[in-house]
Amino acid sequence: MNTPSNDRDRMRQEAARSVSRRWFMQDCGVGLGAVALKSLLAENATAASGNPADPLAPRMPHFPPKAKNVIFLFMAGAPSHLELFDNKPQLAKYDGQLPPPDLLKGYRAAFINPNSKLLGPKFKFARHGQSGQEISELLPHLARIADDIAIVRSMTTDAFNHAPGQILMNTGSQQFGRPSMGSWALYGLGAETRDLPGFIVFSSGKKGPSGGNSNWGSGFLPTVYSGVQFRGAGDPVLYLSNPEGIDEQEQGRSIAAINRLNRMRYESVGDPEINARISAFEMAFRMQSSAPELMDISQEPKHILDMYGAEPGKPSFAANCLLARRMIERGVRCVQLFHEAWDQHGNLVNDLKANCRDTDQACAALVSDLKQHGLLDETLVIWGGEFGRTPMVQGGSDGRDHHPNAFTMWMAGGGIKPGLTLGASDELGFNAVEDKVHVHDLHATILHLLGFDHLKLTFRFQGRDYRLTDVHGNVVKKLLA
Repeated sequence: MNTPSNDRDRMRQEAARSVSRRWFMQDCGVGLGAVALKSLLAENATAASGNPADPLAPRMPHFPPKAKNVIFLFMAGAPSHLELFDNKPQLAKYDGQLPPPDLLKGYRAAFINPNSKLLGPKFKFARHGQSGQEISELLPHLARIADDIAIVRSMTTDAFNHAPGQILMNTGSQQFGRPSMGSWALYGLGAETRDLPGFIVFSSGKKGPSGGNSNWGSGFLPTVYSGVQFRGAGDPVLYLSNPEGIDEQEQGRSIAAINRLNRMRYESVGDPEINARISAFEMAFRMQSSAPELMDISQEPKHILDMYGAEPGKPSFAANCLLARRMIERGVRCVQLFHEAWDQHGNLVNDLKANCRDTDQACAALVSDLKQHGLLDETLVIWGGEFGRTPMVQGGSDGRDHHPNAFTMWMAGGGIKPGLTLGASDELGFNAVEDKVHVHDLHATILHLLGFDHLKLTFRFQGRDYRLTDVHGNVVKKLLA
């Protein structure tokens, strides 16, 4: 006969085993198992709440949306607005002189002495399209679609170092642990595919983003809403392929056997986690056929490959852009492409030339390709980094430091007014002075285009309702078509 003491010991041991199991699956899961786990944990949370609803079922937003998908071309490291989009003749005029002292009051720089000499723009600008968008000579492909994009020259942010700036741009907070913008969109709208994750992430460039996985994590939202990182070569997700000697039929029989055992266990203990686990492994099994087919860009016509500058079997930002279009076609809700290569503290001229060669053609091709496929009207494309670069020089005569006071982003499709130039910075490109758009305003506008009142898309956590824009943000109505 068990004593109360023995019962307590048995309960403590069972709790310890449960915690250990959860720790192993959450922190040690990789590859296909991790993909399954994302679905598992969210469905567990749904079951625990007593709500049998599918957490990824498509849902209606607050009002009719302009966009239903998002592609964020994240130029991590922070491109120089002064060389790409924000032409400043006065900055060229005062090249080599000290900035006005009044301009620097209260200004904090990441590395340089703010009282450094001004550095004039290194490249020429010209106007393009019927809209007359002023674009740098470094971006000839983007210049050809000038009438399809809206350029925002008055972006501002609160962060001036990479990791906080990237996390703020992607989650609305400089602190780790908040849900990413893609996760909020998936949480609000649900998914339109069950053969692929609803939020997929790629990374290219010199290294991964400084903010790491927090840029696409789900924070306190259920884990099913987090982004799933795909690789550019080999299996898109680790361990997606079957081991040698295991074919699809054998894999299917294995999953069926595991699920029979899971059902027997469920009948024995009644734990709702078990049914969630069954569904999660079935989704992961479906990915074994859907993901490789998705990643095979050799199926695309040669003229499309040439338009992007993508080569089958060769990982690149261009290939990732083409994959983004293929994902949108297949019902993926959010795609984010990180290209960490834009941190030019020195070697500004050569690095910008290389970065634009790597990205300009593919970015323009993506917008054109979406348009040709009839997808641009329902897909919001966003381009930009975490902040801008200083008008002052760093690295001798060929570099710029981080700069949060003014920078540029562009957007296309999904309810954005094409051919628009919004906002302005001062004559030196130092401060945004007209139609300022803070990161929180950008987020409010993106959610609005997806059909949400950003004040009402909330999730209760630790006793209060959280939202992407927290206690900030206004919709930028001038950007809307």
